[in-house]
Amino acid sequence: MTGANVAGHGCGSSLERGSVRPERPRRYARILWGMSSAIPLNVGITRSAGAATADPEGKRVLLAEPRGYCAGVDRAVETVEKALEKHGAPIYVRKEIVHNRHVVETLRDRGVIFVDTTDEVPEGELVVFSAHGVSPAVHATAAERNLRTIDATCPLVTKVHQEAKRFARDDYDILLIGHEGHEEVEGTAGEAPDHVQLVDGPDSVEKVTVRDEAKVIWLSQTTLSVDETMETVSRLREKFPALQDPPSDDICYATQNRQVAVKAMAPECDLVIVVGSRNSSNSVRLVEVALGAGARASYLVDYAREVDPAWLEGVRTVGITSGASVPEILVRGVLDMLAEHGFGEVQPVTTANETLVFALPRELRAARH
Repeated sequence: MTGANVAGHGCGSSLERGSVRPERPRRYARILWGMSSAIPLNVGITRSAGAATADPEGKRVLLAEPRGYCAGVDRAVETVEKALEKHGAPIYVRKEIVHNRHVVETLRDRGVIFVDTTDEVPEGELVVFSAHGVSPAVHATAAERNLRTIDATCPLVTKVHQEAKRFARDDYDILLIGHEGHEEVEGTAGEAPDHVQLVDGPDSVEKVTVRDEAKVIWLSQTTLSVDETMETVSRLREKFPALQDPPSDDICYATQNRQVAVKAMAPECDLVIVVGSRNSSNSVRLVEVALGAGARASYLVDYAREVDPAWLEGVRTVGITSGASVPEILVRGVLDMLAEHGFGEVQPVTTANETLVFALPRELRAARH
């Protein structure tokens, strides 16, 4: 069950600086996947010795780690901010740069104009393509209209695009697992429209047909539920035993890591609050994962003021996480609200340590001297 109307919310210092990104240096680094980190991971979920004295009611918050911005979202948001600094307002962005209402509204206030199609961009102007990627047809349309373009597509989405092109060249039927209408799916399918067939969940498998059962491969949207995707793959393999797997995981590291953290804490939670927007696939999936992993209730909210105090009645343990396009200031707002209702003890639940950072698009990289 997801809850609450989406509405505005006053925020703190990072908004006053006009940024929706955390301050940190941009560099390449490694990913520590799932439970593989060499850093000790805090998944004990035990109460501290003095907790009973500090909180007689035994109320606590379990705070998932990792949560919030992934490397692709961070890169995309910084791309728009750097483009504003370099070119000045207005600049145009095709679709939402990332699926988070707060981020989009903040950038709009700074002079970004969000459009649904490149036809809405005046000829010769600058347009940024979102983190979700676009099809070759969109690139072609932009070129026809002499638009200056900056591509903020997440490199992990670009990887799936490259896989689609590769297997289309080899004349495979490509079964793309994803949600119909999602921008990422539209962009990937557009790389090989004659070879790609969308499979929107396990219940869609029955209607799938292929030309040659010996040349079939599945790919996926990067922000899906791992468990549901594997269920879909299992059903596809029952129908097509020779079904090939993608060369590497298509569901991105951040999506997987956030789901693992939620699974670790959900069995202990009376309530899990996921901070994220309703058009964010990975955020919606976190609600589903929390309920599937044993949380008694789970809700999706954009802002702290959307948390209904009635949800907290009879609750002792609240889990908090956020989707991969959510700035940390929104999580802090929820934590502050919970503290006002007696949930002052916050215990981290850490299942991975993420350090990956992607380089900016070449148009915005600092010149080397």
